[in-house]
Amino acid sequence: MHEHIKEPGDNAGHKKDEAPKEEKGSKENKPATITEQEYIGLKEEAGKAKEYWDRLLRLQADFDNTRKRLEREKQDFVKFANEGLILELLNVLDDLERTVESAQSKHQDVTAFLKGVEMILAHIYEMLKEHGVKPMESLGKTFDPDYHEALMQVEDKGLPEHTIVEELQKGYLLNERVIRTAKVKVSKNTSAPCEGEKK
Repeated sequence: MHEHIKEPGDNAGHKKDEAPKEEKGSKENKPATITEQEYIGLKEEAGKAKEYWDRLLRLQADFDNTRKRLEREKQDFVKFANEGLILELLNVLDDLERTVESAQSKHQDVTAFLKGVEMILAHIYEMLKEHGVKPMESLGKTFDPDYHEALMQVEDKGLPEHTIVEELQKGYLLNERVIRTAKVKVSKNTSAPCEGEKK
């Protein structure tokens, strides 16, 4: 009988094929080892990370609370922004009521009553001026649609076209911005040639 003689490299080759698999598996399951100093360092870093996270959550909560408070303050400001002006108007209203009552009870003449009303008007104009409100000067000016609203036209050959000849209702500016246009009557000159008309 012939015995099968294994080549010297047969077992070695077989072991070489299996050995890497065992090594690979052992590397995957092998726990990592660190020094005590490294462990302490990692623990400190984890503590800092938790502290920063807690601080971030607190800052976010503070930010949300501040935003809500500012929103409430904004709403209150819009709601009560004109409180000071209204209080001043109430004082003017008191003056007007007293003037009317005085005229009715004492049977004052028209001149005295008008004087009282004029004083109240002066008070109102002064109050508006303090708040940046002033009337426009429109009479004699050239019509400007940004400041004026033309309700009527009147023929006037002695004036340039579109000159304001009468204020039907005053216009007002608030800190140089138009809050109410002036309603006006403007001139038209029929003798002036129309646009496109041959001279």
